[in-house]
Amino acid sequence: MKLARRIIATGAAVAACAAAVVATTTSSHASDPGPSVSVADGQFDSAVEDFTYPGADKIEKEKGITLKRGDGHIVLADCSSGTGLMEVWSRKNEKICFRTTGASGYLALEIPSVHIIKGSSDHSADVTLATPKAKPQEVEVSKGQWTPVGESVDPEGREYVLVEIRTNK
Repeated sequence: MKLARRIIATGAAVAACAAAVVATTTSSHASDPGPSVSVADGQFDSAVEDFTYPGADKIEKEKGITLKRGDGHIVLADCSSGTGLMEVWSRKNEKICFRTTGASGYLALEIPSVHIIKGSSDHSADVTLATPKAKPQEVEVSKGQWTPVGESVDPEGREYVLVEIRTNK
């Protein structure tokens, strides 16, 4: 007899809960008649990183260099902010400095008329320079060493643009 009462009481409780859920759902839909949107409808923004360099437009206007994209481990630095920075020397922009944070880094950029690069004190670098009328120069820059690049090593003295920096320890 006790078992029967428990079953009946449990059934009544379940029925009451179900009625409350149905009433709540019905009343919330009645007050919000708007259409529902699914992810498949394409209404939600994507959280995909595109690796574009933050503030690149402002830097291009102020310094005349284009910072395109990277992994965030090579950043533009004030040349007077410390020692051991990578220095990129250009006829059009003079000295531009970069700091590498972490064990390695990548940066796609455009700095025209580059002729010499000094490696940072803790990272070596592989740099790529391009000019429209010659194959790209790929140059290894040792830690803390001056390395002539671009027009300074081109037999025809053509103007080269620094387009890529990859650093590693």
